[in-house]
Amino acid sequence: MLLRRRALTGPVLLLLFLCVCYMSWNRSKPQSGSQRGSAESLLDTRRLISALESAHKDAQRPPLHHRAVVLIGQLPVWDTEVQLYQQVLQQMDYEVQMSRYAETRSFLWMQPGKQVNGWSLLLCLSSAEQSCLRRISFSLLQQDHMVNLIPGLVKAFSDAGGGFCHFLTLSQQTGVSVSGWLKRSTSAEAELPMRPRSCGSTSWKRLLYKDRSSPVDVLSPALVAMVNVYVLVTSVSPLTAFLHDVGVVVQSQQRQGRPLKIRDFLLQQLGASDSHQALRQLKEVLGEVLQAASNSEMLEATPRCLLCFQLLTFTLLFRGSISPVIVQVDTKLNFSSLSNTTFDRQITRDQILEDVLHFLLAPPTYLSSAAQVGSCRGTRPICLSQGHFLFLQRFLQQLQTPFPFHLLYPRISSSSSSAPLSLSELQQQIVFLLQKDRAEDVNISTNKEPASSKQGSVCVDPHLRQIYTEPPLALTPPFSPRIKEYSAQVTFDTVLVRIRPKPVSSTCKVHLDEQQGPRLANYPVGLGTSRIRILVTGGSQQHLVVMAIYTIHVLREGRPILPMLGDHVMCSFLQDCSLLVQPSLPCGLQPYAMSPSPVKTCSSGRAPGRWVVPCLSCSDNRTCDWREVAWQPDGCYHPLVKRPLLQDCMTDRKVLFIGDSTNRGMMYFLMERLNSSLEDWGKAHNTLIYQNLNKGRSQVSYSYYPQFWMERSQRPAFREVLLQLLDRSGPLVNSNLTVLVVGGVQWLKTKHLKTIQEVLDRKSLRNVLVVVKSLGMGFHLPMDGIRSLTLTEVQALFRQNLEIISTAEKLGFEVIDTLSITMGRHKEFLQGRCACHFHEVEKLPNSKPQDDSQFRTKEPRTGLTESGLTSSSPARDLDQVKQSSPPTYHVRGPVNQVYSEVLLSRLCPRFED
Repeated sequence: MLLRRRALTGPVLLLLFLCVCYMSWNRSKPQSGSQRGSAESLLDTRRLISALESAHKDAQRPPLHHRAVVLIGQLPVWDTEVQLYQQVLQQMDYEVQMSRYAETRSFLWMQPGKQVNGWSLLLCLSSAEQSCLRRISFSLLQQDHMVNLIPGLVKAFSDAGGGFCHFLTLSQQTGVSVSGWLKRSTSAEAELPMRPRSCGSTSWKRLLYKDRSSPVDVLSPALVAMVNVYVLVTSVSPLTAFLHDVGVVVQSQQRQGRPLKIRDFLLQQLGASDSHQALRQLKEVLGEVLQAASNSEMLEATPRCLLCFQLLTFTLLFRGSISPVIVQVDTKLNFSSLSNTTFDRQITRDQILEDVLHFLLAPPTYLSSAAQVGSCRGTRPICLSQGHFLFLQRFLQQLQTPFPFHLLYPRISSSSSSAPLSLSELQQQIVFLLQKDRAEDVNISTNKEPASSKQGSVCVDPHLRQIYTEPPLALTPPFSPRIKEYSAQVTFDTVLVRIRPKPVSSTCKVHLDEQQGPRLANYPVGLGTSRIRILVTGGSQQHLVVMAIYTIHVLREGRPILPMLGDHVMCSFLQDCSLLVQPSLPCGLQPYAMSPSPVKTCSSGRAPGRWVVPCLSCSDNRTCDWREVAWQPDGCYHPLVKRPLLQDCMTDRKVLFIGDSTNRGMMYFLMERLNSSLEDWGKAHNTLIYQNLNKGRSQVSYSYYPQFWMERSQRPAFREVLLQLLDRSGPLVNSNLTVLVVGGVQWLKTKHLKTIQEVLDRKSLRNVLVVVKSLGMGFHLPMDGIRSLTLTEVQALFRQNLEIISTAEKLGFEVIDTLSITMGRHKEFLQGRCACHFHEVEKLPNSKPQDDSQFRTKEPRTGLTESGLTSSSPARDLDQVKQSSPPTYHVRGPVNQVYSEVLLSRLCPRFED
């Protein structure tokens, strides 16, 4: 090979072509036949490989500004696919511009005679594909322009009607028969392994269960599967295609697909020998169909785009044969058979797309403006234009770089002739020589010591590749592996977020919230701010080491509020239509008529009622002023007990609480109301006693039950916990000066009420006031790691609640029906995995003690005074801060406030205002 360097100047050199010529033996020398010609041809090709590699090393990248344009169509900017393109391209030193459609970017508009500038890479996402095909003139693209579309290929595999591929409609001109199996014109007997109707929306899953008779080479009854494979076509002339090593496999007994390495799947199904043959057959099938499509007149007439590429999805059917049949072709990535709940679709898609970018956008060679033009001499000269030289150089680069893409076409060939070699023949010989060299390298490497296997299991890059969520969260700032803290905002109706983080390295593990936490979980999103922690860990399962922590703060909005500035109507609701606890009763907002007769105080805390709210229209809950929502018992009201009266009522009284955290929330509300502030608080799971309430005149104690975190066999019995609470709270008097408040979310049963009666009789405390907090809403969301109730179980819960109320009243106990209060507002839970907490204690450092007006019942716009309890949490005036006062706490939560005020009204029925 002769490759001279010559110092040339002038702008004309920018238009010169680099001619790489092969020097062969002089024609005057005697030839020894085809064998010598083949050897000489391979020698010339090896020299070409050396020239391509040398040019790549010697060439320098000029200081050009690379701009990538990503047309996202209808996708939001926080979509993981959009973020993937932006992150990977920025890492590769591209300036990334996002836009919706090609029509919105004037520099993409192309006109004959005008040079296209301003971008080097154009990526048209699926919903913007048609915009690109309309606006981009592929015939005007320059040789360094790259687009992720090959229009002729899209057209060839589009539906021409009835599911027939478009390239098959030219069968009369090309001599292809489309009856039954497709027959190629090159051989009347050979069959194209593709169903004719493969380009429509075929329901191909049913083919798995049809008869398994098909043309077979080697029968394998175990190999019955549908496999999606992903092909990257980088050129149609000459045809160049690569196969990704990951496919999606659906077997006959499975409803969902699994992402698997194709080689591993075939090995598992067929064993070593047959799996190699099956993989060869798979590539043969794909190559034949691609070649048939690329040879069609449709693609021959397509303007050539040197760097355009196209991703295709082929669905292959194996039915007892190692030779598959193509039953579906998509001109985009298709992962519909993968589960959406586990994020396998997005993860597999993003992994393949990232592989595509790294595979195609490896730093290219830029020929210097002083590049020399050689002369073509010899008996078999093959002159390459600058474009063809770059094409072969990229091809060589892709073959030599370890990537999950493997060459599918052209096939390997070492044959040659005396005629000049075409680009395709050069590709085939390059592949042949590289594979020959690799085989020799493998033999040499067997004498080397194997690398340590431990190194491969070490988490060396403890970062996340992406955070997948459903619904998609718009993270602020946008996700980046190097950023560890994020915030996101969701609407009121978003009560659950499913999340799955994906680490950069497979040797790293991810856990949610704690070291032994799951890698995929549903998170309930309470009102206000919820925190999700993602731990990236390394080490063994027994000795996990936290190497990085990512945190997402999710702010969930409250109900939309529309202030009532004019006429309005009163609306009421019992239950939300998204969770029908009582199917026989109406759901959602209903018109509410005020009772004209005077209302009286309620005689029981379990008086049935409904929520009442002013709205512009009862048909749209977005027109309501939810600050004014109030609990309205039917035909009566629960009076609000003002603080001075409450303090008098509670003098010399002891209130004992036994139950879970919802019961504890009522206790802290009572303490704050009684003391005008809450100075002590904690998520206690044991026994607490507070003696400094109401200036030392009142005592409150609490025991947590049930202790669910313990093994069931080791948990203390309810009787044992109750006796301990009574003993530690003593001395107790046998009157209503002693109050026992019992209850929780859903653990309470009628047997517990009978146990209370037995224990109190034994302790001679028959006359104490027992208040039963009935069941409450919770555990109604599909959670991971804790129990989740189905709709049928929630409805059964309502019937169980009625039994508890009935039993409690027969025993002479007071009852507060918290299930009726919480079921209509089940979406308004606060933090906690159970979605059962309607209270939250917040710390207010150096805040001013509250006055009684903060708890006063608001006067609704209907003129209603004491008829209903408002559920609006009082707002703190942080401007009135006393710097010298100690830290205090506040129990917030509008629903908890309502049933806690009902408790106070039942404790002090004669102290009402």
